[in-house]
Amino acid sequence: MKKQTNEHAFSIELCSKRYVSFEQSKDVESSVLIEGALGDLVSLTFVEGMMLELKGTTGVFRLDITESEWNQLHKKEATT
Repeated sequence: MKKQTNEHAFSIELCSKRYVSFEQSKDVESSVLIEGALGDLVSLTFVEGMMLELKGTTGVFRLDITESEWNQLHKKEATT
């Protein structure tokens, strides 16, 4: 069972390697850039209210964030 934390994991699943670019410096402390193409957006849903899932024609992006957390972020942005 997964413990609830403030960290939000993500996964990206692409249909082919041709849709992803991965850049990493040789410096261990530098940032890592992962870019890809999900294609045309097919759907944006919350799986069981616990995971944001964006489906495209060439892949799927999943983010471990609850629907209530997502809505709270939108409320904050709307008031600022």
